[in-house]
Amino acid sequence: MNKAFVREPELDSRPCCPRCGSLGASVNKITLDHHVQTHLRRKIDDTAWFCAYASCDVAYFDLFERSVAVGELQAPVYPKDIDAPICACFGFTIEDIDSDVQSGTPTRIRELLAKSETSDARCHISAADGQCCTREVQRLYMKQIAKSDD
Repeated sequence: MNKAFVREPELDSRPCCPRCGSLGASVNKITLDHHVQTHLRRKIDDTAWFCAYASCDVAYFDLFERSVAVGELQAPVYPKDIDAPICACFGFTIEDIDSDVQSGTPTRIRELLAKSETSDARCHISAADGQCCTREVQRLYMKQIAKSDD
């Protein structure tokens, strides 16, 4: 590929969303194939990044500054759509986190953590960012616990 036509990443070599400037999460071809509408898949290179900034309408982008908008995905994805499951593999939602906070025991989260270690977890395909959701689920749980303590 001729470097004259490739957008150079920021000085720290990290690719940022061309719309909002957020740091992108590297995704692979299989993730893109799963999430981007089939007739639009050729719109973006196989080397791409996911923009996780919830308010940004860009879902994926590449170094040519080509992008796929949230509306061009097969289905809603978290965090772009707060009602979409946080865990695309097992359908875990914010309501599940709220239920665990209200009950005072992270039962559902523990079940999710156990499931995430099985072969049924297909995070690299199902998750929009190609990453396991457990870190985000735990972060949201702790945030909700802190809010409920106020």
